[in-house]
Amino acid sequence: MLTISELVNIDSRHLWLQIEASIQVGAWQQAQHHSNPISRYNGYLNRICLYHFCNWLQGWLQEEQSSLDVSVIPSQASLPSIWELVNGTAVQVGQTRLVLVPVETIHLEELRVPQEWVDIPAWVADYYVAVQLNLDSDKDEAWMGVYGFATHHQLRNQATYNKGDRTFSLAVELLNENLTTLLATLGLGFDYKVAPQLNLSEVEVQQLLQTWGNASIYSPRLLLDVPFEKWGALISNEQWRQQLYNLRMGEQENVVSANLNSSPTPPESTRQKSTLENTRVNLSEWFAKVFEAGWESLDRFSGTNDGTTQLGNFAFGTRSISSTRKADIEGVKLIDFGMQLGGQPIALLLALSQEVEGKVSVLVQVHPTDNEKCLPPNLKLVLLESGGKALQEIQSRSRDCYIQLNRFKGIPGTKFSIKLILGDCNIVEDFSI
Repeated sequence: MLTISELVNIDSRHLWLQIEASIQVGAWQQAQHHSNPISRYNGYLNRICLYHFCNWLQGWLQEEQSSLDVSVIPSQASLPSIWELVNGTAVQVGQTRLVLVPVETIHLEELRVPQEWVDIPAWVADYYVAVQLNLDSDKDEAWMGVYGFATHHQLRNQATYNKGDRTFSLAVELLNENLTTLLATLGLGFDYKVAPQLNLSEVEVQQLLQTWGNASIYSPRLLLDVPFEKWGALISNEQWRQQLYNLRMGEQENVVSANLNSSPTPPESTRQKSTLENTRVNLSEWFAKVFEAGWESLDRFSGTNDGTTQLGNFAFGTRSISSTRKADIEGVKLIDFGMQLGGQPIALLLALSQEVEGKVSVLVQVHPTDNEKCLPPNLKLVLLESGGKALQEIQSRSRDCYIQLNRFKGIPGTKFSIKLILGDCNIVEDFSI
């Protein structure tokens, strides 16, 4: 296969980007947080594609002195739950939305877009970008090529719909190869007519989660006995899709409803009461910048990434971790209390510092996200020892912009848990140093 240098010389119509070996390794490590080989491979390709395309696009915007920002839709933290189920990544630039559709192949013959990106109202994009990847580990030069793009109108009117795998396919000859056209319209928004989204009852959601939460079903989107409209309605809901992902990962029980024979709207206390226990997070891996699914480094979460690319879309206040020291590494996870907060997540932040004698210093904070300036009142943040005994506890007041526990230290192997309590909902995150 040709190297990237040879491709650039032979074919100047397309954009060719060299893939960094370290990004390829890191993407494969993070791709392990999926339930099956197909989803792991999908997450692997999409992480590589997203990183390099956004790096290039952000660099182009800086050269043009553009004020537009690049962000992931719906969020960086949502990507594992999407890639578990669907190929592709949505990127927002001003009012313009792109969907990157990567494939690893020797000869790219068509753009094949999953139906979700075309027919789900909240997922519809302006442009769909065909990306070819060469990840041959025997060569020093792995690369990706951007072959061109199609519009939503093209896919709906010119593409072939493949019922078997629920995709729209368009031959590469029909793609617009001139990226200048796409770049010239960045920031603009376009209106498309899409069928309204189906409303699901809680009983229907429960039934669908039970079926699709079975990890032995590698591609639940291809279970054609369930109408696509129901599938699209469920996965476009952030809370339901995250529950589906957790079920497939074996990390969470279905908490939508405890009884299929109950009324479609059970009592509020029944719907909201849950305790979610996750796999124990190994904090020592954070120093090597390896994060478990759902966790992200603070730089990448807040969209700075050392100023090279913006991958988040959160108005997250990166307040000073300490007035006297700088943490070695910070990790963030979005915590979703569902209806308790109207679907608005909060951010759990852990800041780690290496101490003498091998000890690790830990600072725990909770922040609001997006446009929220204050935390909800009466949110409890609790530090638990490995046996479950509470060591520290703090509760938010009506105008707290963040809360934090007192800094504590531990030696390698120390286990502890962080518990968040809001109303009847308890969420526990387990850690080891």
